[in-house]
Amino acid sequence: MARLTALNPDTASGKTKELFNAVQGKLGVVPNMMRTMGNSPALLNGYLQLSGALGGGSLGTKTGELIALAVGESNSCDYCLSAHTFIGTNLVKIDAGALAASREGKAADAKTQAILQFAKTLVSKNGHVSNEDVDAVKAAGLTEGEIGEVIGHVGLNILTNYFNNTAETEIDFPPVTAHAAIV
Repeated sequence: MARLTALNPDTASGKTKELFNAVQGKLGVVPNMMRTMGNSPALLNGYLQLSGALGGGSLGTKTGELIALAVGESNSCDYCLSAHTFIGTNLVKIDAGALAASREGKAADAKTQAILQFAKTLVSKNGHVSNEDVDAVKAAGLTEGEIGEVIGHVGLNILTNYFNNTAETEIDFPPVTAHAAIV
């Protein structure tokens, strides 16, 4: 059972209602994570703004989804794994093999592999990466701007992972479970 309440978009008011209407208009639905974030319009707005900004970045939507799965697996966030598997499959049209591999930080091409490995390293080292870690993504062809975007995607996904793990948000996508629970 959820620890935090998912608000009903039909009865929401004020800034929360405005944000729910924008999400509904874009997605056709207000997912439970956003309904729960709606308890704090500042949080929901911040999430939507950062998500939108990164979505328009140079890494692209596909890479963003793969990063989300790598980070979600690292943080054992079943809600995010479920949501991003659904989005990756149905909206971004990423094949199932690439989605599964991304959870382990693996990809078919060297640049994406370096991105996913860097994302997982950021999580495992709490952002305290080494010169070698940064040199490795630069050697794979990432610009400093792209490295910044990877960090932004990781930060965004840590936010949603921690939020959903704390809230125990009810999964409203086909469920996907992390491979190993964090002890």
